Amino acid sequence: MEESITQITEKNAVVRDWSLKTQREKGDSLVEGCVANLPEQITMNVRQNNLEDLDSDTKGIFTERYGDIAHLITIRVDEQLIQAMVRFWDPAYQYFTFNQEDMTPTIEEYAALFRINNIQFDKIYMKEPKPMTFKKNLRESVLNHPDTLKRVNLFALAIYGLVIFPRVLGHLEVAVFDFFERLKQGINPVPTILAETFRSLNSCRKIEKGRFIGCAQLLNVWMLSHFWKIERTPFHMFSKEFSPLETYLKKEWPKEVTEEHWVSVFQNLQAKDITQFSSRQFIPATGGLVQSEFAFAGEGYMKKVRDTAKSWKEIHFMELALYPDTLTQDYDIWRKQRVN
Repeated sequence: MEESITQITEKNAVVRDWSLKTQREKGDSLVEGCVANLPEQITMNVRQNNLEDLDSDTKGIFTERYGDIAHLITIRVDEQLIQAMVRFWDPAYQYFTFNQEDMTPTIEEYAALFRINNIQFDKIYMKEPKPMTFKKNLRESVLNHPDTLKRVNLFALAIYGLVIFPRVLGHLEVAVFDFFERLKQGINPVPTILAETFRSLNSCRKIEKGRFIGCAQLLNVWMLSHFWKIERTPFHMFSKEFSPLETYLKKEWPKEVTEEHWVSVFQNLQAKDITQFSSRQFIPATGGLVQSEFAFAGEGYMKKVRDTAKSWKEIHFMELALYPDTLTQDYDIWRKQRVN
């Protein structure tokens, strides 16, 4: 039975109080002198693998096992949108600053987009990386394998390796095979997907060029979903029956919009222009955020890995809902006083 809006609001208030208390105790993540400026231009490659000729003739079985990820192969990435978004990414705080609105993809939002049910939400994938090796894609096997279930699994693997983690065009990174096997154990794939997305955003933003190797399709849908004029109740919008990716594909979106136009939209974005999910913006707990990105090498890195794993046992999830007000009063004050 779905919770009432009162129960959801009360749960989210508990998380907001925890975050405010933690931030006051540990302080801000940044140091004085750290300033994020809007670059005039970022040269970024958003080219993606094209899998539109692949289709699953077993959609019922596929959706039950892997959620709505099959829709990703038919989503057209607006490269001009992504190019513009990266210019507003703040690597220090790990979010987009659009005029007076701060936005970042959350685990709750991406999980809602995926519509995956057979996972343990707090069980994440963690494995020490090895030197990158690649295999050619699985196109022929997906199309021609005689075993139905294996064809479904190969189709899902192809999507994860070529769309969600597109490290090299036309090839699957071998590490994705291990990640895919762990999905059978109920791990939540969203934190790993977001980690790759944030890391790629950070890299492209800092050096103002590069290839985006996160899942551009999901980032594209996440951004545009905030411009939806919601006519549904909070309960229906985030129910198990509602498919955000399928709904996105049915909508008519503007085409041939220039990067300059998107930049203008973001520079003038106001609260009334977007729909906020999950909660109103509240003061985030940013202590240790700067140290959260590190290399799996050098002195002390294993301790950082253990600390990261430990922190996932103390996470706080928000309940998805729609809110008429986008900011708490505390957040507005903090935003004006923060370092950058």
